[in-house]
Amino acid sequence: MDTTDPAPSRLSLWLDLIRWNRPAGWLLLLWPTLSALWLAAGGFPGLHLVLVFTLGTILMRSAGCCINDVADREFDRHVKRTARRPVTSGAVSVGEALKLGAALALLAFLLVLSTNTPTILFSLAALAITIAYPYAKRWVSMPQAVLGVAFGFGIPMAWSAVTGTVPVEAWLLCLGNLCWVLAYDTEYAMVDRDDDLKIGIRTSAITLGRFDVPAVMAFYLLFVALWALVGARAGLGLPYALGLAAALVQVGWHFRLIRDRSRDGCFRAFRENHWIGFSVFAGLVVDLLLR
Repeated sequence: MDTTDPAPSRLSLWLDLIRWNRPAGWLLLLWPTLSALWLAAGGFPGLHLVLVFTLGTILMRSAGCCINDVADREFDRHVKRTARRPVTSGAVSVGEALKLGAALALLAFLLVLSTNTPTILFSLAALAITIAYPYAKRWVSMPQAVLGVAFGFGIPMAWSAVTGTVPVEAWLLCLGNLCWVLAYDTEYAMVDRDDDLKIGIRTSAITLGRFDVPAVMAFYLLFVALWALVGARAGLGLPYALGLAAALVQVGWHFRLIRDRSRDGCFRAFRENHWIGFSVFAGLVVDLLLR
């Protein structure tokens, strides 16, 4: 009797390609974007915009996974954690992955078309950076900064969708979000540091060297400080401050996870980062509700 496992369906391979079973990735994009929506609107921004940005975030993160796996397929073969990804293993062809990514990005763009011209223009810039990011690892010492720019585009897009403008508060949120991405994606890079050194990929974990853990903590603190500044400028009060305090408590826990630089600890810290974003968002929503 044949006891071999059946070949996975195309749908299951596509879902694996876009990391459907790992929602932490798109949650890291979603919480800052929703925070910008709520802050720009001074409360609930309306069901239409919530759906556009929630679905758009999921679709664009999925499209980014397709692009990333195509760009990194040769590197991923030499990394334990990524060697079995569908494109790397040959289960999904390069052409198939690119077509899927293009279809997902098109769906996201169709959603953005229901907003306004500034938001549409921001979405085109976001797409360009999303495509460029996977190749930054070959030339940029800290490609996590490029990812931070890509992941932050939801903030000015959200603000422009609500008000048609992008004030200084939105850019301060972007800068803070960039610091947050540098923190958690450096944790992620610390997981693969040994493999990345062998194959010649550039990452912040390699560039920072023995200062990686202090740098991650500094990035977290800058993130909280900048978002606290925006809260002060917006007149937010105790609930928002409690959300930021909850984020700081988690930062302390992350230090315990990454201080010995173990793969498991660093990977867990990365995977749990979306709770930091949720804490800040929850504090913001409650604060605006109580106004």
